[in-house]
Amino acid sequence: MDLRKLKTLIDLVSESNVSELEITEAEGKVRIVKGSPAVMQTMAAPAGMPMAAAPALAPAAGAAPAAAAPEVPKGHQVKSPMVGTFYRAASPGAKSFVEVGSQVKEGETICIIEAMKILNEIEADKAGTITQILCENGQAVEYGQPLLVIE
Repeated sequence: MDLRKLKTLIDLVSESNVSELEITEAEGKVRIVKGSPAVMQTMAAPAGMPMAAAPALAPAAGAAPAAAAPEVPKGHQVKSPMVGTFYRAASPGAKSFVEVGSQVKEGETICIIEAMKILNEIEADKAGTITQILCENGQAVEYGQPLLVIE
């Protein structure tokens, strides 16, 4: 893959809501992962070489060092069943479904994920107390991403 094509792909990822892009061509594989605005990682591997063995290209000047692995919260994690936008309340001025310390019953609505202009109520799959809310209101979430922790 030539340098101009790679630069174009990096620019497209940085200007879009895409957080990760992987392209495989005859001459190799390229994976672009967007972190914070200051950090963007790009990896290239020749055909046949696994991505784990590929050397990473140097990050841009002034880029922050990679953060340590995030701490895994204790308790039962409620994970996103879809890609969409996380909301804690039914409307912008409404009271949040749950707060840290709230008692929830199995089947009770705890948040909403908007996907393709459809509001999907996410229900607690376990009874308990909300100990952590892992997403910000209006944040884009991915399939399987932890949203809340119930103990």
